Amino acid sequence: QVQLVESGGGLVQAGDSLRLSCAASGLTFSRNAMGWFRQAPGKEREFVAAISWGGGSTYYVDSVKGRFTISRDNAKNAVYLQMNSLKPEDTAVYFCAADRGFRGPGVAGTRLYEYDYWGQGTQVTVSS
Repeated sequence: QVQLVESGGGLVQAGDSLRLSCAASGLTFSRNAMGWFRQAPGKEREFVAAISWGGGSTYYVDSVKGRFTISRDNAKNAVYLQMNSLKPEDTAVYFCAADRGFRGPGVAGTRLYEYDYWGQGTQVTVSS
């Protein structure tokens, strides 16, 4: 059974930093691309960042480039999202996602349908 468990969310002020973590189990983790998505109230879930199974390829939505960094530790079956210079518009529930695996070492999808497994989400609230 696949499980993805996010942690690290919270309430911060604009300009602060947070580090989200996602612990994965039930996967051949080193062969899964991983992604972070977010959903703000009243809005659709959107792509934030993705990383290929070896970590060599990363992708970001334009609004977070230069502020957020996705990384992974395959030895710990974990993926992280370091978020710096947070803005009120970053407020959302953040979800960790894993693809079906074995899609290729440089592959990391940016669309919801490319991911098969999802965590329950962690709330990030940024006050102005």
